[in-house]
Amino acid sequence: MPDSAPRSTRQASPDRLAMLGGARAVPRTRRIPAWPRVTDSDREAVLRSLSSGRFTTAAVGEQEIESLEREWAERVGTRHCVMVSNGTAALSVALGALGIEPGDEVIVPALSFIASAVAPLHILAVPVFVDIDPRTYNLVPHLVEAAITPRTRAIVVVHLHGLPVDMDEIRAIADKHGLAVVEDAAQAHGAVYRGRTVGSLGAVNTFSLNVSKNLATCGEGGLITTDDDGIARRAAMLRQFGEVATKKAERSYVGHLLGFNHKPNAIQAAFTRSQLERFDEEAKLRDENVRRFLDRLAALPGLVTPVVPDDRSHAWHILRFRTDPEAWGLEPGHAGPLRAALMRALRSEGVPASHYQMMSLPQQRVFRDRLGYGGLPWRLPGVAPREYRAEDQPTTLAVINDSFTLQKAHLSPEAGPLLSVYADAFEKVWRHRDVLARHAVSMEYKAPWETADEIAAAEWEEITE
Repeated sequence: MPDSAPRSTRQASPDRLAMLGGARAVPRTRRIPAWPRVTDSDREAVLRSLSSGRFTTAAVGEQEIESLEREWAERVGTRHCVMVSNGTAALSVALGALGIEPGDEVIVPALSFIASAVAPLHILAVPVFVDIDPRTYNLVPHLVEAAITPRTRAIVVVHLHGLPVDMDEIRAIADKHGLAVVEDAAQAHGAVYRGRTVGSLGAVNTFSLNVSKNLATCGEGGLITTDDDGIARRAAMLRQFGEVATKKAERSYVGHLLGFNHKPNAIQAAFTRSQLERFDEEAKLRDENVRRFLDRLAALPGLVTPVVPDDRSHAWHILRFRTDPEAWGLEPGHAGPLRAALMRALRSEGVPASHYQMMSLPQQRVFRDRLGYGGLPWRLPGVAPREYRAEDQPTTLAVINDSFTLQKAHLSPEAGPLLSVYADAFEKVWRHRDVLARHAVSMEYKAPWETADEIAAAEWEEITE
């Protein structure tokens, strides 16, 4: 058919970029497998919990929450597990159970979900941001040590995307300075570091059971693990108004600590218990699927694929890819535009390339403008004024600028065929490197945080009208 024919009667070239009118590499009929998978066993578990008539930790005789706590502690390898309402609550309760007090400093990575840094604020502690490694995206040990001050009390390590942090190095620094280590393993269920499962390596550790996580519930949930009897006892009290929770008697309704109301839901515990029965099998299949996918992508010049050191495993919650403009014949300053061009091309082909975070934590309005409780904790007596400057964490900014992610599409053990088609799409895009390089050089470009700032400003204007 000649090119002058109406578009509706022309057959799109299979090798032409979809964003230029070619056929998509990923057919529209290809769907991301549902996650979490919901089976008959999951439904039966939920119905079992409903039939019990006991739905929270406040119900005498409740079994689902207590059973999940025991099973997860055994799975991780800790003496205790305390379930709470969500992953953010898990962090706040864990820090409170450690004895972190108002004005204390807590070190957190500059790249993470905002919960990692607002959890300290919830108990009036001061978050201190540290830069990340350019390949693992996790905290850099020597930068952690450089950030320690006389007010530092804890280090929150985030196993970002599912890859464990260099825990031995971090713990050595913490021991040297008398600090507590808190693992934020919200994205790293089941990952192993030097023979030990994450969630067993810190003084107290946390997981999220959000519906998007590798180990999910039918909504929200969180888990706290520890070997310390006192921390476990305080965590259980803090989740329920500071009360002493007992399985053998009615509630006393006496608050011994300033606690929260972070009680978990028994129905969601039952759902997660059912998911846990096939967790190892699904994690194994996910690992196989993702590694086959990454093996193909590793051959593409200028694409930096995830790294996994030999001494640890990866939970593969999120897949992050960086761009190397020099491999495309471009100047380093074109890293951001190249990433934007690739994202556009891949999305046109049907690959859901996205940002994980569009700004660093220090760029978030709550920290940048120190919007705590009437200026607290930053205005507490004895707390030195702190300016959060994104440029103090240059690697974080570079990673946000030049990387993109795949989320959720790979989590199901049934995602292997879809990832194979995604790899086809990547390879197709890379056959048009010259087109994308020219596009990257000529395009108008804004850094992701500039776009996010504009969105935030519009949202703020709307809610303050």
